[in-house]
Amino acid sequence: MGLMTFLRNRAGAILIGAIGFAIIAFLIGDVFTTGQSFLNSSRTVVGTIDGEDIKYDQFNAKVEQTSAQFKQQYGGVMNAQMQSMAVDQAWQSEIANIVLGKEFDRAGLTISADELFDLVQGKNPSPLITQYFGNPQTGEFDRTAVITSLKSRDKNPQLAQQWLLLEGEIEKQALQQKYTKLISNSVYVSSLEANDEYVNRNKLVNFKYVNLDYSSILDANVKLTDADYKEYYEANKKRFDNPQETRDIQYVSFSIQPTAADSALVKTQVEKLAADFRTTPNDSLFSANNSDVKIPYSYISKGKLDPAVDSVIFNYPAGSFYGPKFSGSSYKLIKVVDSRFSPDSVKASHILINPAQAGGDDKAFKLADSLKQLAQGGSSFAELAKKYSVDGSKDQGGSLGTFARGAMVPEFENAAFDGRTGDIKVVKSQFGVHVIKIEKQVGSSKVVKLAYIEKNLSPSQKTRDAAYKKATAFLTEVKADNFSALAQKQGYTVGLADRITATQGYAPGLDNPRQLIRDAYEADKGDVLAQVYTMDNAYVVAQVTGIKPKGQLSLEDVKKQIEPQVLNAKKAKMLTEKFDKALAGASNIDVVAQKLGKTATPVQNMVFANPIIPGLSQENKVVGTVFGSQVGKLSKAITGERGVYAFVVEGFTNPAPLANTFKQKESMLMGISQRALGAAFQALQEKSDIKDNRVKFY
Repeated sequence: MGLMTFLRNRAGAILIGAIGFAIIAFLIGDVFTTGQSFLNSSRTVVGTIDGEDIKYDQFNAKVEQTSAQFKQQYGGVMNAQMQSMAVDQAWQSEIANIVLGKEFDRAGLTISADELFDLVQGKNPSPLITQYFGNPQTGEFDRTAVITSLKSRDKNPQLAQQWLLLEGEIEKQALQQKYTKLISNSVYVSSLEANDEYVNRNKLVNFKYVNLDYSSILDANVKLTDADYKEYYEANKKRFDNPQETRDIQYVSFSIQPTAADSALVKTQVEKLAADFRTTPNDSLFSANNSDVKIPYSYISKGKLDPAVDSVIFNYPAGSFYGPKFSGSSYKLIKVVDSRFSPDSVKASHILINPAQAGGDDKAFKLADSLKQLAQGGSSFAELAKKYSVDGSKDQGGSLGTFARGAMVPEFENAAFDGRTGDIKVVKSQFGVHVIKIEKQVGSSKVVKLAYIEKNLSPSQKTRDAAYKKATAFLTEVKADNFSALAQKQGYTVGLADRITATQGYAPGLDNPRQLIRDAYEADKGDVLAQVYTMDNAYVVAQVTGIKPKGQLSLEDVKKQIEPQVLNAKKAKMLTEKFDKALAGASNIDVVAQKLGKTATPVQNMVFANPIIPGLSQENKVVGTVFGSQVGKLSKAITGERGVYAFVVEGFTNPAPLANTFKQKESMLMGISQRALGAAFQALQEKSDIKDNRVKFY
């Protein structure tokens, strides 16, 4: 493995390490990037940030690096939504690097050579350094390993390049921390603010209220006018600032799910496959060639398979055949090749020999056998590891700690789990030749070696052709002004996907929508998109029904969206009239409730900071009015989120005087500082000239 392999294997971790200490969650760096542009010179700019062009080849390398990290985290799975997230993270990284970089320069923030030295190999190492050069078992920082690697880079250009990138990431992270402190130190909490916050969280109120829900009036009994919409829009204009352009889409899906005939055909094929599988002389090769899902031909523990299979297969003896079993969306065929009891985990050490450095495999194995004999003869395995191993674990005497199945490459795992405590074994893997010492085996549970075939139930070509023919016929006939009507006439369901952003990787009801979204951003409002789109389980025909530009949206843009709120506003006026009549001449809240045919509800010990009326909802305006009212005074009608209210305050309980103002300020400062950082970055983005062309590329 070695230091080179250590850094190479953990390249993706640099990405994760940077995120934890960045100001914005997406501040990731360009570590170990690769990739090539496949676009011509007229399409090489993904976007522009404050006049700086973001070139596709460099940008795509970051996308690929983030995608690789996602695959590593999620077991090799990468869907359209995750791909969109990777693109967004890379874009946020570009914005942060440029926008914050200029802010660092403007503020005069730098990292000196002495500071960088201290962050890499001094007394205050960067979190990235401690992550890569820390003992996995103890977490202690290994400064010797850092210095050894730094010395090695003079003779290794690739390692030198990796260190250059790592130091750049360390410097970037340190600048971000300085900027964080600069922003944090700029906020202040006064004694008055601290006392107000304390009172808001500790002052109690008891009150009685009566309410009329908006749901008490049927929507059908409310007639909305243009004036109602305009009144609500003007009163709430600030809510309709659109941070980025969006599209509204309607679509019809033509299912390509397997039919009954498809199911019968697949079942027949699986039964034929099962007969051949029973008699094949080479189980592992046959399963590898015929399975849609690859299961390693090695021992596995319970809990790794589909539950329907996992619950029974561990009770079968070696030589048994199981299946065909249909579960989920696939047929399973399994041969139990062997079963045994095996340790749950193993503690081991190893010495790694690089055949290239040893002069070839033969010499590497010869050296390994010699080291094995020395260790068996009483020599210290740890000392041999420190002297001969090329792996990063050599400074810990070759110790790899305790690991479960699946943590090591198969050759290493088999040797460690199949042997016994005290055994010393020699095996070769993709990393080189290992001398393995099994120090301890923990637990014991049954494991099985399986030859496994899984065949997915998928639609036949005939089914696909039939669905595509329907989709094509609909696309040929549909027009801009009859999409919904034609769909309804032909018995199709129209799906809706509202407020779709240009880089979005998902949409309601659409499992692979990227090309559709890209085309929607090339179209005008009302356009029926010119092609049939292939999703994972359907063909789709779509129309752009709305375009909401960046910035202040018009009433027309949001009219459909705000209809529920306008309805409630109109109902609020109607209910307020009822309350006004009930309040007229009433001496107390019980009289008001009686007039409305309701019962006044008491609330005990409510605090201002938690404005949730028990059994109802969060009512900020109502509770705020309660805390600003006089004891015993009947309120006017108050419009809330869920309905209209009237109340009377029965009494307040004031808290004891604030004993520790400093501690209260400190607590508030922490929250304000965190919000200030996000607000500062958001403000910098808003003031920047950002042109985003990602939709043309992804």
